[in-house]
Amino acid sequence: MIIDCFAGGGGASVGIEMALGRPVDIAINHDPEAIKMHKVNHPKTLHLTEDIFKVDLEKHVAGRHVDLMWASPDCTSHSKAKGGQPRSKGLRILPWAVFKHARKILPDVIIMENVEEIQQWGPLDGNGHPIKERRGEDYQRFIRSMQSLGYAFDSKELVAADYGAPTTRKRWYAIFRRDGNNIVWPVPTHFKDWTPRWKSCGDYIDWSDLGKSIFDRTKPLAEATMRRIANGIKKYVIENPEPYIVKDKNALAFMIQYHGETKAGDSRGQTLTEPIKTIDTSNRYGLVTAFITKFYKTGIGQGCDEPLHTITTSPGHFGLISAFLIKYYGTGCGEKLNEPLATITTKDRFGLVNVVIDIRGEKYILKDIFLRMLKPEELKLMQGFPKDYIIDRDINWRPYPKSEQVARIGNSVVPIMAQKLVEANCSYLKIGNRLPNLMVDYAEPQLKFA
Repeated sequence: MIIDCFAGGGGASVGIEMALGRPVDIAINHDPEAIKMHKVNHPKTLHLTEDIFKVDLEKHVAGRHVDLMWASPDCTSHSKAKGGQPRSKGLRILPWAVFKHARKILPDVIIMENVEEIQQWGPLDGNGHPIKERRGEDYQRFIRSMQSLGYAFDSKELVAADYGAPTTRKRWYAIFRRDGNNIVWPVPTHFKDWTPRWKSCGDYIDWSDLGKSIFDRTKPLAEATMRRIANGIKKYVIENPEPYIVKDKNALAFMIQYHGETKAGDSRGQTLTEPIKTIDTSNRYGLVTAFITKFYKTGIGQGCDEPLHTITTSPGHFGLISAFLIKYYGTGCGEKLNEPLATITTKDRFGLVNVVIDIRGEKYILKDIFLRMLKPEELKLMQGFPKDYIIDRDINWRPYPKSEQVARIGNSVVPIMAQKLVEANCSYLKIGNRLPNLMVDYAEPQLKFA
């Protein structure tokens, strides 16, 4: 038997299926929405929509031998992403549910996944904050308790991009086994600085949809968003010697993150030649596409302390983009286009003439800037799910809201990591290869990739 204890949308379950060619037998989650996504992709699995502490797993196992149990307890109350916020004691104790069930059904192999900070798991003070002097106490107690059941133990922090996933998500993985076999860690297959290189998240973008211009919107974008775009243009386009070029389009692209920047002028984002950074439960990635046109010297250049010259239609939004960059790149000196520009200091990188970009020896200027959020389907692929994994509807064909799709993806185990860990430790359970999901509606339009 194979059991997925915190099944969620099914990242670990589909990874196990990719490794062994068989579905998990039992999937448990307290959230009906998560079970909906799991059920449409794993219809042969027994689904238990129950609290992990209250479910009678021993009854459902019914004396059968359990070969593998996967467990990914909720990580939010351990993660550093919580910052200084109080932690939830109820969520922090979830690993003890693993011990509770392990003691009763004694799986041969248990694989766990969580944030690295779980290793600092310790008591909370009266305000819900970790007691620094007691960091790691509960973690060590949990490990000792598992070992008391006869389990050998080892753990590592692994980056998914090293194993072929297009995300740099880093997690703590633990392996417990009591069958006498050695614990095995998968060997990295991809590398940041040498071949085969990490996968580029740009390969998973639907380039048939570039979004809308940031200048032609009924509802203007927020100031913070405009500032992120301007900072990203500086970092990932103007100052980048190798910007990401969108195939078959006169455009450059990068991603911004909707997180607070740590300092003025900073850009939370990334190029599309890299794997995507960690995907969370809310979509915080914006795709920025900067359209370019060849630079011609006639009629464009001017001093930055002069009134703005007449903007012709030939360079498109050139003057508009220049004014936008001046305003939002931390200078505060933006002006309306029908007024003279204020005096620009010599430190300002975005005088009107300085939006000329050199790309492999050719000169270009910015023509327009588009923005859209990443789609759940794109996030799914960047998280390492198979293309045929269904995230937009339940088993009864009821639509699944985009917010729920993103939440399931952000909460999921990277399937490739489950696949690699299970292949390394449980290859003797393999019965074949994972078959395509026949419940996929193949009439749906397919994404067009670069």
